Amino acid sequence: MRTKFKYFSIGILLSASLFAKAQEPTKNLDFFLNQAKISSPVLKDLENQRKSAGIDSLIVRATGKPQVTGTSSGLYAPIIHGFGYDEVITNGQSLDALLNVNYDLLNKKRINNQLESVKLQSDSIRYASQVSTFDLNRSIADQYILAFASQEQVGFNIEVVTLLKKEEALLKTLTRSNIYKQSEYLTFLVTLQQQELSLKQAALQYKNDLATLNYLSGIADTTSIRLEEPKLKSDKLSVEISFFKRKFELDSLKNENQKRSIILNYQPKLGLYANGGYSSSLVLEPYKNFGASMGFTFSVPIYDGHQKKMQFNKLDLASETISNYRTFFVRQQTQQLNLIRQQIEQTNSLFGKINDQIRFSKGLIDVDSKLMHTGDLRVADFVIAINNYMSAQNLLRQTTISRLKLINQYNYWNR
Repeated sequence: MRTKFKYFSIGILLSASLFAKAQEPTKNLDFFLNQAKISSPVLKDLENQRKSAGIDSLIVRATGKPQVTGTSSGLYAPIIHGFGYDEVITNGQSLDALLNVNYDLLNKKRINNQLESVKLQSDSIRYASQVSTFDLNRSIADQYILAFASQEQVGFNIEVVTLLKKEEALLKTLTRSNIYKQSEYLTFLVTLQQQELSLKQAALQYKNDLATLNYLSGIADTTSIRLEEPKLKSDKLSVEISFFKRKFELDSLKNENQKRSIILNYQPKLGLYANGGYSSSLVLEPYKNFGASMGFTFSVPIYDGHQKKMQFNKLDLASETISNYRTFFVRQQTQQLNLIRQQIEQTNSLFGKINDQIRFSKGLIDVDSKLMHTGDLRVADFVIAINNYMSAQNLLRQTTISRLKLINQYNYWNR
């Protein structure tokens, strides 16, 4: 009667545990990825930088328009007892209040080049934002995989403890009937207690891994949840891996933009100016000294010690450096992707053998359980069967997690 009550109690506890798990809210990988993007200060910073670059573009356009300034100056140079500044130079006193207008006639190409520079800056910021997003996704996915693995470990440990408790109740009855020795029962009880401890450790590990996942995602939440299985698939190897090459393309375009800027700096400059207002020495009929003037300025570089050639030489060296880095990166990236893909294929080939081992181990447990019920099996043999089953399940989980991490890494670089 007592044994039946224990079976009934175990069934109630297991049902309650499964019901509690079913009531927990579930979250998938996309939820944490979206939360991480929303919370990331780096992505917000880069977005503000991109908006700032848009303002820079407006500023550059504004510099191409006529520039209007107002100026005013006054001067009084007294002569005391014949001592003072020469009045021929200073006029003794003066007063100016002018409105000036300046316009550069040959600035269109310079403005366009500056706008191109701002656009390249904006493209670089956008590229950095995409890279930051990819990095964030990879780190969140890796942590999600770890947390999911911890969750599965808890579930498996519950399964093992439930099985052992069920057998422990029967074994205690058989021991009291002298079918098994007390030492064998104690051996089995030690195994059960070890698994109960392992269950507590697994639950603590899952709690820590989930807390780390929430921390990385910017989520301030400590409620218990269920994680859905991450659905990651490895994309086919891109024939032309383009995204990460974009960085070198942008660097090359910036280099060309700097060359055009140097060329434009050595072209002639022609500007017009005009002013109007009041300018007087206050000596003769100062009320008539209202007027206006206009003119032009022209300059052309003639000789500066071959600085232009030197700047071009520096940019040529920078271009060569960019090319070297690009060649090295593409070669390394292709090798890395091929290696990861090979590791994924090798990992996939293990699942068939592991699943066979799990099936055989589970079948052995079922057979041993029946034999133990009749007292025809040593407890040590049943414990060995349990350990073999646990080892096979752990190997399956480790292989699955390894595969998911490889796929996550592969998808990161295969862009």
